[in-house]
Amino acid sequence: MHAFDFLTQDRICQPGTGITMMLDKGLGTRGVKDLLEMSGEYVDFAKFGWGTSALHQKDIITEKIELYKTYGVKPYPGGTLLEVAYLQDKLDQFLQESLELGFEAIEISDGTINIPSEDRSQIIGEVKDLGFKAITEVGKKDPFKDRELELHTKVEIVNADLDSGADWVLMEAREGGKGIGIYDEKGNVKENEVQTFLDQTQPEKIIWEAPQKNQQVYFILKMGSNVNLGNITPEEVTSLESMRKGLRGDTLGKVKF
Repeated sequence: MHAFDFLTQDRICQPGTGITMMLDKGLGTRGVKDLLEMSGEYVDFAKFGWGTSALHQKDIITEKIELYKTYGVKPYPGGTLLEVAYLQDKLDQFLQESLELGFEAIEISDGTINIPSEDRSQIIGEVKDLGFKAITEVGKKDPFKDRELELHTKVEIVNADLDSGADWVLMEAREGGKGIGIYDEKGNVKENEVQTFLDQTQPEKIIWEAPQKNQQVYFILKMGSNVNLGNITPEEVTSLESMRKGLRGDTLGKVKF
């Protein structure tokens, strides 16, 4: 039982919603244990950021993966590692090793490179056939290239990914959440763009990368406590959950359950 249980309200959400995706940039096993002991119940996915999985010993990666899974958290490697595998024509090896290591999801992105739409769709199918959850990402990591992708094109990519079998689609914002995607140079939300995605896609299938507190507050107040949010730092997991449950001044008395 939680402390002050009588003051809180449980989040009841439909399967696949209310997701918190945490960004693991290289936590050690002791750090993961401490995090999960305190906040594991509030994390749904742990993303091993970028290509960091390739920089550590297999036994350490495997131990971390098993720790996450013990707490019901689905771990997966960052999309950049898939892009490296795609460029080197080693996608099959990448997927096989991901399977052997115990990852439960795969991110399909082309934030740095370009993957033709037909290849993207095929990769989603291969990922699903192997039993992984498929999480695609829409947007470019270079702000200039990202701005070249018109809004209607991003909407088309989101819908095409979902039609191809993706379980969720991440909206690119990087770890900083400024000057890219749905955020301006100060990290403020471009509300008209968000509304377009809400009107023209399946918003319950979108995970909004929202590394900054003001962004998290915006989505919670706009879409309710069970909005899907990603790129949450380990130290902000509990803070985010407190906002989801109206236990912080930003959302107290305002949040929809």
